[in-house]
Amino acid sequence: MDNNNIDFKDLWNKQTINKPNIEDLLLRLKQFKKASLRSLWKTNILLAATTTFMIFIWYYCQPEFISTKIGIILGILAMAMYVGVYNGLLSTYKNIDSTQTNQEYLQQLIIIRKKEQYMQSRILSWYFILLLVGICLYMYEYASRMTVFYALITYGITLLWIAINWFYFRPKQIKKQQLKINSLIEKFEEVNNQLQS
Repeated sequence: MDNNNIDFKDLWNKQTINKPNIEDLLLRLKQFKKASLRSLWKTNILLAATTTFMIFIWYYCQPEFISTKIGIILGILAMAMYVGVYNGLLSTYKNIDSTQTNQEYLQQLIIIRKKEQYMQSRILSWYFILLLVGICLYMYEYASRMTVFYALITYGITLLWIAINWFYFRPKQIKKQQLKINSLIEKFEEVNNQLQS
């Protein structure tokens, strides 16, 4: 066989390259944006309803102990802090639109990932700490009217539920969210690398 007659350009053009489907990637990005905005609105509604309920309890039950009032304030403060920072992601999600380039999509996703990491580490930690202290202070007035046995059971169940949320549900949710965003970022990086080469 004569090696001088090999058409390398023709061979190169005939090879099959696994190219990511841009339309599919943009659909995944759109679904991510829609799910993230839905989650944001659900969180806002749920925490607003919880705050309203806590204010109603304060007004209706008229707690006698200052610890109960401080507990309610800490609970409301925790939720307000969390929602305030979480709503900062709203503008970032809304900045993703169909007119952007792949590089702009990638930059927006990286910004979202950084903000989510901040939420998942610092803000969520402070949220749980404030909520834990607030619930414990709030429960003190009512637990003081119980026998020691029932007060310990009440506190034990409450602290167990908070621990389950902290050690099981929180890491699971964080991992799920990180997988979604990291997968999108990897796909957009892959597309950008192919377009540059």
